[in-house]
Amino acid sequence: MTEKTNTSRNTALLFTRYGMGHAPEELQTRLAGKFLSLTLESGDLPARIVFYTEGVKLACEGSPVLEQLKTLESKGVELVLCSTCLEFFGLAEKVQVGVVGGMGDILETLQAAPKVISL
Repeated sequence: MTEKTNTSRNTALLFTRYGMGHAPEELQTRLAGKFLSLTLESGDLPARIVFYTEGVKLACEGSPVLEQLKTLESKGVELVLCSTCLEFFGLAEKVQVGVVGGMGDILETLQAAPKVISL
C-alpha cells in the first residue's frame, strides 16, 4: 500500500445545512456523519471547516456529529462558526466545538483556500 499524502490541507469545507444534501433531516445528518467519519479515517484532513446558516447547528449541543467534529479539531482542523447565524437561531450558548467567528472569517477562508467544497 502506498503511503497517502495529505493533499487536502489547503481545502476548506463549507457546511451550510444541518447535514448534507436536500433530503429529510435524519438522512442529511447521517450523511454528514458518514462523510466526517470517512474523512477522519482517510487522514486527508481539510485545513478549515466553516459552518454558516443552518450548518452552525452541527457544532452545537445535540448534534449527531459532535464526536467527529471534536476529533477533527483535536487533529488540527479549524472549525469556524458564524456568529450571526448562531445568534439568529439562539444557539450562541449551545456551541460545543469550534470557534465563533464572523463573516470576515468566512470571507478570509473562501479567498485564501485554493479549494473550497460546499457540502
